Amino acid sequence: MWGEDSFITQYEYGQMLYNTPRGIGCVHCHGAHGEGAKIATYKEDGKRVELRGPDIRKVSIGTLKKSLVKRHRIMPTYFLTDSEIEALYYYLHTPQESE
Repeated sequence: MWGEDSFITQYEYGQMLYNTPRGIGCVHCHGAHGEGAKIATYKEDGKRVELRGPDIRKVSIGTLKKSLVKRHRIMPTYFLTDSEIEALYYYLHTPQESE
């Protein structure tokens, strides 16, 4: 699927999916490259609480697939195909190309 005659590379496809998969992108909660990001700050019982998206750079492909198909309290369900999840995984686990 990702040969020399491809319109975009697997990295570029994964990056595109990461930034805008379907609706809100992974980038908003998991950071520019999966390192995790602040989602919101709020007060609970008088204490400041920070809600953060987890670092997903070192998760396995199996863990990523399981996480993307199950329902979460906060994270949307994206209904990605196996090849889309594999492209996301490739993007997260490949040294960054020139952007």
